[in-house]
Amino acid sequence: MTTEVSFYTGVADRLGYLVRLLRKSQQAGVRTGVCGPAHLLGRLDGKLWDAEASIFVPHARWEAAHAGTPLGEHTPILLSERCVDLPHREVLLNVGADMPEGFDEFQRVLEVVSTDPEQVQAARRRWRRYEELGFKVIHHKVA
Repeated sequence: MTTEVSFYTGVADRLGYLVRLLRKSQQAGVRTGVCGPAHLLGRLDGKLWDAEASIFVPHARWEAAHAGTPLGEHTPILLSERCVDLPHREVLLNVGADMPEGFDEFQRVLEVVSTDPEQVQAARRRWRRYEELGFKVIHHKVA
């Protein structure tokens, strides 16, 4: 299996875009793990809970301690600080500044990059590293 890596760049409202992307993923029946630092996952979790009922995206915070529980089987979107702890290997949405350990076990990796200069620089480093490791990177310019 070869991991497909996609970058979405020029995103003005990153948090809003992540919610829309996760909604599309859930509607398509794709199980998605979101990996990143706790503070970013907390902000995303809050934004997902703030969505109106008609567009709510079922999700949960995931930790290694949840392994073997039905939570991972029945929740399409899981938020975790470590992608290696996730119970599936379909889609990984990386919201961290670094490449997550074990990303290459997933079918797809999504990287959403805002217009913030610090995020852009971190994304460029990840992009170069993906290419150095032999992964083809697909670019989607949002703005």
